[in-house]
Amino acid sequence: MESLHNKKNTRSTKSFPFYRFEGNYREIGQQYGESCRDLIKLHREYALERLQRSIKLNSFADLENAALEYQPFVQKYAPFFDEEIQGLAEGANISLGEAYFLQLRAEIYQHLDATDECTTFAVSSEATSNGIPLIGQNADLPSFYKEVGVVIEAKTVNKPSTLMVTPAGQISYIGINDKGLGVFANFIVCGGWRVGFPRYLLSRLALTEENLNAAIKTVSQVYRASSRNLIMMERSGRSVDLETIPKRVGRIDSSNGLLEHSNHFISEELKVEERKIDEELENSEIRLLRMRELLRGSYGQLNVEKMQTILRDRKNAPHTLCRVPGDFGKDYGKDTITFASVIAEPSKGRLWIAIGPPNEYEYKCYSFL
Repeated sequence: MESLHNKKNTRSTKSFPFYRFEGNYREIGQQYGESCRDLIKLHREYALERLQRSIKLNSFADLENAALEYQPFVQKYAPFFDEEIQGLAEGANISLGEAYFLQLRAEIYQHLDATDECTTFAVSSEATSNGIPLIGQNADLPSFYKEVGVVIEAKTVNKPSTLMVTPAGQISYIGINDKGLGVFANFIVCGGWRVGFPRYLLSRLALTEENLNAAIKTVSQVYRASSRNLIMMERSGRSVDLETIPKRVGRIDSSNGLLEHSNHFISEELKVEERKIDEELENSEIRLLRMRELLRGSYGQLNVEKMQTILRDRKNAPHTLCRVPGDFGKDYGKDTITFASVIAEPSKGRLWIAIGPPNEYEYKCYSFL
């Protein structure tokens, strides 16, 4: 058997591009668009190609108009995000409709292209070896996302600075702020999707707050378009999971300092909303149980290095935490992989990120300047 030392040496040290932007929201958007123009356009092309395999577009103008139906809700609840999206469109030399499309692909797809994406975790200080709480996830998306991922630190005016990994062109995905708050997310699917505040923007909306209670209140009060699971942690290590659907929110609190989620509803309030069936549900359930098993088995010994080992776990493949190309094959209709693996130390302002699948790549540490 190959030794752990030799295996480690075979992993690639390639990392996502890293950018720092500073100014008001429009200026940050413009800097983002200019710096990542080629990646943003590549992301747009991949996303459009994928969309066209799911639904027939009458015209590109129809797509832009559909995306812009969501703008009034962004303007109502987070006008600064609308400013950043406008700046991004200007900097990347794309239309505003295209820029909005990149923020809300799932809503435009109407979950026809849903995947069993992401396994998240939160670990409080008493469960770690060094007293530093941890939060993060394996982010599972179509394989092309590893080509367009970026890490961005955004220093904004009158709001906390953020450090996030995201597909190029999205202003929000997963990460932390400089106040010690961390927000990560999973796909969950329910009925009743509508035009409203886009799901991907919920994580950065939460990161505009300085503590967990404020973030919970902010996310709960918006007119949400769709479903999104959010797992959040504040500097103290206190964590909570919110299963958000358009009209309701289910809450899961940590147990003995540990919290896990995959892609099915587990809150008592929202179990009735579950839409996954058969192998997709089985996949999510097995990943959740495996994450629980591994976290509980290392209780009191958990740290960044231990979490790297856990997030590389391939047991129960294809129902596995670390997803690689071909796990389900073409018959399953998915080309999803773990495109990024992230471990955050919010109280220290640090993100550890590996391009995915993480069993093939080393983690790199990013921190606020």
